[in-house]
Amino acid sequence: MITDGKLNEECAVFGVSLTIPEAAGVTYNGLLSLQHRGQEGAGIAAIQDSKILYHKDIGLVSEVFTNDELQKLTGCKVAVGHTRYSTTGSNTKENVGPFITEYLTGRIATAHNGNITNASEIRGELLKHGLQFDATSDSEVISSLIAYCITIYTGEQNILLGVTRAAGSLKGAFSLIIASSENKLIAVRDPNGYRPLCIGQNKTGMCIASESCALDACGFEFVRDVLPGEIIIIENGKITHQGVKLNEKEEFCGLCIFEYVYFARPDSIIDGLSVYKARYNMGAVLAEEYPVDADVVCGVPDSGLQAAYGYSAKSGIPLVPAFVKNRYIGRSFIYPTQTQRDSAVKLKLNPLSASISGKRIVLVDDSIVRGTTSEKIVKSLRNAGAKEVHMRISSPPFRHTCHYGTDIDSEENLIANKMTLDEICRMIGADSLGYISIKGLKKACTQCNLPFCTACFTGNGIHTRAKKDIFETPDEASKNK
Repeated sequence: MITDGKLNEECAVFGVSLTIPEAAGVTYNGLLSLQHRGQEGAGIAAIQDSKILYHKDIGLVSEVFTNDELQKLTGCKVAVGHTRYSTTGSNTKENVGPFITEYLTGRIATAHNGNITNASEIRGELLKHGLQFDATSDSEVISSLIAYCITIYTGEQNILLGVTRAAGSLKGAFSLIIASSENKLIAVRDPNGYRPLCIGQNKTGMCIASESCALDACGFEFVRDVLPGEIIIIENGKITHQGVKLNEKEEFCGLCIFEYVYFARPDSIIDGLSVYKARYNMGAVLAEEYPVDADVVCGVPDSGLQAAYGYSAKSGIPLVPAFVKNRYIGRSFIYPTQTQRDSAVKLKLNPLSASISGKRIVLVDDSIVRGTTSEKIVKSLRNAGAKEVHMRISSPPFRHTCHYGTDIDSEENLIANKMTLDEICRMIGADSLGYISIKGLKKACTQCNLPFCTACFTGNGIHTRAKKDIFETPDEASKNK
């Protein structure tokens, strides 16, 4: 499922509760700022007179939402949006969020970032209770489960209690934003804090987003991150409930450390740590762990650039650009022949021979997954006249699958499971190769407020275990409140 030699992350979520009827337009701008987290589909749901208006489709945000489509969502004060990268379920319109689900007295629209490891089990139980599904995404399961718990499990139309009961039964990673037909905006972050979620505020209301860069782009001031296990309710542009509710976990795992390595935008601040600063630190640590005699330091665009700055500053080796990036190749660009596919890297990254010809290069990148992309990049530098290429990687070797929203679906796809460090170095054609250590990576991210999940490097992931039976009868549920 790894598509281009890089890892991909499942989704972005964005939601607003405003005092002015501009929620859909603000959400559109927020999704544009979060497009890097998912390019397969996009959707917006907005609340209007206790009804939910929505539009979603496959494609980039700017492709899905024409002016006409956005006009259909105008006049709303509450909205939630979603951009998708599929790690669970195929890439179809039906699997794009937000998911709209009815309950006894209303409807909800749910946007989800992460991956639910017990989704199949929950889906099976909900099917037994008469619920139907139109998609294959675990996000639809979440929305259906929340609606079920609001009306059946709680025995009353209490959204907070229903969301708490539903979220407490989920295993895996979930940052959720839910818009209800009661004009409530609800944010939930799983007890392990795997995926980021933050709160913003301005004079028109409040905003919830996967990353703070979206708050900046839409004119909201960063307030704070949503805490692991926390549920927040916003009405009429103000927080009416906040506090940790999902605290029934056996062990705490932490934020996916790859948010800092690659997923997030460098201008975001996640759980107290600047993404740019984290990547800069990674480069500095790499210079300490893997020094080398070289003439220049170069970064692979885009997430390798900040680590290259850090490597250059720590080592004293000058930083120069190695590539010119073509920013006009869309996601749908195709390569009809194998020869074209083999040379595709030059269509996006063309070596800048004036900077690198005759030079010994330290080349900094964020990861090596299958090795095919790294091999092509190193070869292109040599063809442009590079004398030596010393590869430095700002993440440790990937050796394990991820169950929490990253598309490492099979260890067979991971080159670090097949080859030693020396073998990988020879395969990609580099003169030397160095990966940052797990200890060094954590050192680079010490200012983060949370511990980290490093399961894809170590194999020591922790699943959040549910302790309640959410499918007990309404009478049993009432007794157990």
